[in-house]
Amino acid sequence: MNKSGIKIISAVISGVLLTASFPKTDLSWLAWFALVPLLASISDLGFKQSFRLGLLAGLVHYLTLLYWLSYTMGTYGHLPVYLSIPILFLFSLYLALYIAILSGLISSLCNKPLHLLFLVPVLWVCIEYLRSNFLTGFPWELIAYSQYKSLHIIQVSDIFGPYGVSFLLALSNTAFFIVLLLLTKTMWQKKSVSFKDAAISMLVFIIAFTGCWYYGIKRIKNIDETASGSEKIRISVIQGNIGQSEKWDPAFQLSTINKYVNLSLSVKAEKPDLVVWPETAAPFYFMYDKRLTEIVLDLVSGTNSSFLIGSPSFIRKDDKIEFYNSAYMLSPKANVTGKYDKSHLVPFGEYVPLKKWLPFIGKIVENVGDFNSGKKGSTISLNSNSLGVLICYELIFPYLARAQVNNGAGLLVNMTNDAWYGTTSAPYQHFSMAVFRAVENRRTLARAANTGISGFIDPAGRIIDSTNLYKDAAITRKVPILTAKTFYTRFGDLFAFACLTIAALIGLVKFIKK
Repeated sequence: MNKSGIKIISAVISGVLLTASFPKTDLSWLAWFALVPLLASISDLGFKQSFRLGLLAGLVHYLTLLYWLSYTMGTYGHLPVYLSIPILFLFSLYLALYIAILSGLISSLCNKPLHLLFLVPVLWVCIEYLRSNFLTGFPWELIAYSQYKSLHIIQVSDIFGPYGVSFLLALSNTAFFIVLLLLTKTMWQKKSVSFKDAAISMLVFIIAFTGCWYYGIKRIKNIDETASGSEKIRISVIQGNIGQSEKWDPAFQLSTINKYVNLSLSVKAEKPDLVVWPETAAPFYFMYDKRLTEIVLDLVSGTNSSFLIGSPSFIRKDDKIEFYNSAYMLSPKANVTGKYDKSHLVPFGEYVPLKKWLPFIGKIVENVGDFNSGKKGSTISLNSNSLGVLICYELIFPYLARAQVNNGAGLLVNMTNDAWYGTTSAPYQHFSMAVFRAVENRRTLARAANTGISGFIDPAGRIIDSTNLYKDAAITRKVPILTAKTFYTRFGDLFAFACLTIAALIGLVKFIKK
């Protein structure tokens, strides 16, 4: 095989290794060196060729990571295969551009092997931050999230957010790559790697890794001590296991509500302070459909618990009707004491972007909702405490949970309906990101999912209980309410901003020199 063929295969391998580090495969250890084959493939190339290989690696990665989008569009959006697969390809191609740009910049800015050690992690954080925020943002499975079970490593997220863990993983890839260059006597951009370069690289990585690990040990101990002496409440999460094909069928409305009623009654003896139903678990307009609303209110008044239920809602405003994806808080006396409206909607799932200028899009994407956005950062009161509610897709955006905790939330609740994804990797990927919201803000996160995965995550990031997919379930846990705010909660993505600033300054200096 010729040299260009080997480079192509190397780029493909990186894409595959990246995906394999995430759920369902869950081989998280692969993330520590998944980028090495890609870096090896661009070791003697310029911007354009490195860009192409990065594009290939990214395309392979996102096609294999997000394959479930085609399933969802075909099964529930009723798009034919000849449309759903090209849409998946185009979206993956867009995401792959970030890795392509990264690859091009690495080959252009890193003149010496040791430059890689500093610049690759910085640039990686930059492209992840841009992907997370550009346009509506899509921070799905940043490389940090592959480590959601590595408790000691992810604790630094309460300072740096997920980008701190991403930086460490990119640093690992770079250090291993520099050692590989030395062992194989391969040059980087026509410059050889010395033993000193390799030794410095591994030393820097070992120090960074050890520092994170030590911080993790100390922080977990500290959080556990704080949680043990804090106020606690008992929460039940209900998983109704309603198929997506039945969810909005009027013929199944009564049976759906009765199922949630029975599951909620099954935990009555445990005396929960709060019972949480999933996103739109009440498949009707709550407080508008009198018959079904009465069934829910009768349940609540007979359990002596507060209830947080998901339901669509609407308001009349200026001769128009605005629709919302909402969560209602009901007191034990069956009074509505609070309401949260989803603020970050799913493009093409809950609204059509640029609908005014591109009306034809609504005809391409079937079954698209037409929701309005609620107020970002708003919370719901529960007795003397406040809850931050994240509805489905909102879970993947760190800034939403931060805003709610800054507004006084002592507990985070994620209500979701992952029935859209079937038994693909998506529900597992979605759940993995919940761990980071708990660690970043040092809050318990309770999760109620229609078909799974439901569960509880403690402020240290431990998954203390979880359900299986497509199982009726009702689980109860006594969880701590914490009030202290972390550095990340208070100041947000300062680390990512620092990386962006450094990258911009280096690029400017490079441009001026040329």
